[in-house]
Amino acid sequence: MNMNDMVICSVDDHAIEPPEAYLPHYTADKKDEAPRVIDKDGKDVWIWNDTIYPTIGLNAVVGRPRSEYGMEPDRFNQMRQGCHDPKARIDDMNVNGLLASLNFNTMSGFAGQAWIQAALAGEKEKALRAVRATNDWHVLDWCAAGPGRFIPMIQLPLWDMDETLAEMKRWYAHGVHAIGFPDNPAAYKLPSVHNDYWEPLWKAACDYKMVLNCHIGTGSQAAHASDESPIDAWITTMPISIANSAADWLFAKFWKRYPDLRMALSEGGIGWVPYLLERADYTYEHHHEWTFSDFGQERPSDVFKRHIITCFIEDQFGLKNLDYMNSDMICYEADYPHSDTQWPNCPEYVWAGVQHLPDAVIDALTHKNVMREYNFDPFSILGGRENCTVGHLRELGKDVDVSPRANLGGLKTESMDLVGQARRPVTSGEIRKMFESA
Repeated sequence: MNMNDMVICSVDDHAIEPPEAYLPHYTADKKDEAPRVIDKDGKDVWIWNDTIYPTIGLNAVVGRPRSEYGMEPDRFNQMRQGCHDPKARIDDMNVNGLLASLNFNTMSGFAGQAWIQAALAGEKEKALRAVRATNDWHVLDWCAAGPGRFIPMIQLPLWDMDETLAEMKRWYAHGVHAIGFPDNPAAYKLPSVHNDYWEPLWKAACDYKMVLNCHIGTGSQAAHASDESPIDAWITTMPISIANSAADWLFAKFWKRYPDLRMALSEGGIGWVPYLLERADYTYEHHHEWTFSDFGQERPSDVFKRHIITCFIEDQFGLKNLDYMNSDMICYEADYPHSDTQWPNCPEYVWAGVQHLPDAVIDALTHKNVMREYNFDPFSILGGRENCTVGHLRELGKDVDVSPRANLGGLKTESMDLVGQARRPVTSGEIRKMFESA
C-alpha cells in the first residue's frame, strides 16, 4: 500500500451551522423562536431563547496562516466556506483525500448542551423543538448534501427519556447510528452514567446500533492552572482531560448487561490509553477486595478494548503501542475546521504515522473500523473502494484553492494584537476574559 491507496474516514469534525440552518425546520407558528444570527457590536452571534451565543465559529481557523490562528472567527465571512456549506465541505474533503466525516454541531454545543441547560431551567418544550430542528438540519440538509460522505449524528433531549427514545427511533429509520452524548452528564445536572435513568437509552443504543460519541469538553473540562498560565498548557491537556470520564465509564456496571454498547472518546487521542488501562487493571487487582468492583474473570482493560472507541489526529506514540490497545477500536479524526487540523495535508500526516503497520491494520485504523462500528457503507453508495481512495478524491479536488487566507479578522487577545512590540505568551486568563467580554 502507498499513501494514495488509503481510504480515510474521520470520526471527529465540526459543522458550523449557517445562519439559515434552523428556520426551515420550525413550523409556521413557531418560527419566531428558531435560533437566528444577528449583528451585535459588529459580530455575528446566535440568539435563542433570549440568550446570546457568541461562538459562531469556535476556533474555525482552517485555511489561515498559523500565525493568524485565534480562538474563533466572529463573522461568517472570516471562515472558509467549507465550515458551514456542505457542498464546499465536500470540495475541502476531496482536496484533503478524506472520504467521510462525522460532524459535531457547534451552536448548541457538541452534545446539545444549550438545549439541556434551557430544558433544565424550565424551557423543556422550546428545547425539544430545538433538538428536533437541529437533527432535521444536520441529517436532512447537511448530511444529505453528500451521500456516502457524511456520517450522520443526532442530539437528544436527554432530560426526557421518553422523548429521547422517540428521537432515537425517528432517526434510526433514516439510517442514523451515532449520538452526541456528554462525556459527563452529571456536569449538566443530569443523572450520572451510573444512574438507572439511562438504562432505556443504553438498551436502545444497542438495539439501534448507535454509538455514543462523547467529545472532549462536554462534561469534564481541561483545567486552567491559573490565569497566568500560558494557554499552551491548556491546549496540551485538552485531549487527555477526557481520561477522568473514561475511567468513570470504565468502572460502570452496565457494560455486563449491554455487551453491544459502544461509546467513543471523541478527540481524546490514544497515546495516554495504554497507561490508563495498566493503571485501571492495577487498581482493580490491588483494591477490589475493599471497593467491591467486580469484573468477574475479566479486567477493566478487557471492557475498555471491547466497548470504547478512541481516535487520533497525530499520535506517533500511540500508533507505536497498538499492542496495548485494540486496533479494531481505533479510528482517525481530522478535526476540520479547528486549529488542530492538518488540512489539506491529512494523508501525509496519517501515512507518516501508519506506514510501518501491516496493510490490514492501516485499513482498520483509517476506515474499516468506522464502517463497522457506525454501520456506514460508502463503498456501495460511491461505486466501490477505487472511488474512495486518497488519490481518487484528490484528483476530484485538484482545482480547489488551498492557498492560506490572511487578514480575515476575528477574536484576538491583547497579546495577539501587539504590533511592533515584543510578543509574549497568550495566557489562560486572557482567553477567559475574551470570552467573558464576548
